[in-house]
Amino acid sequence: MRTVFTTLFCIVLCVTHASAQSPVPAARGKTIDVGVGYSYVSLGQSVSGPVGLAGGDASLTIGYSRLGLKLDVGYARAATLTGTGHHNEILSYLAGPVIHPMIHRNFDTYVHVLAGAARISGPVPLGGGAYLLGGWATDWAWAVGGGVEYPVTDAIAIRSGLDYMRTSYFDPSLRLRGQSNFRTTATVVYYFARRSRSRSPR
Repeated sequence: MRTVFTTLFCIVLCVTHASAQSPVPAARGKTIDVGVGYSYVSLGQSVSGPVGLAGGDASLTIGYSRLGLKLDVGYARAATLTGTGHHNEILSYLAGPVIHPMIHRNFDTYVHVLAGAARISGPVPLGGGAYLLGGWATDWAWAVGGGVEYPVTDAIAIRSGLDYMRTSYFDPSLRLRGQSNFRTTATVVYYFARRSRSRSPR
């Protein structure tokens, strides 16, 4: 986990340094955007190893200048686990601040810290190839990450991101234990109010 936070800190530091050397963009007022797209989650498992889940992600962000508040709902599901007849699912609902360290005419960067809850369901690995079928748990969850956004028109953009997500699920002793997960997203974003961009020289 320390490595994850160190990497994210370095990314933010580099982006901020690059932003300081770039022309300062014009201030922007209040913005509202909605994003819908694809999500892939590498869900941590204590015995069987990570499980890949695919699904969708939806978000609503209300911002002012470089800061904003983001609401995020994600759902992902894996194929049926061989020999169990059951599959893994994750439903997360998170919210938190988002900051745009660098805003350019051709792309933006963002970093967010989200917290909320996640519901995970699926077989519980017991070790030795045995599983407890039909388990599910809802517990606190949080995510930290960032990404890049590319404008397509004045109202539409493509946003991609990578998050480290922390959730909880049953371990072989049937106790809730923290899980380290990674989530990637690719979404289409619609702006009801578009922020202004820098006019940096070519």
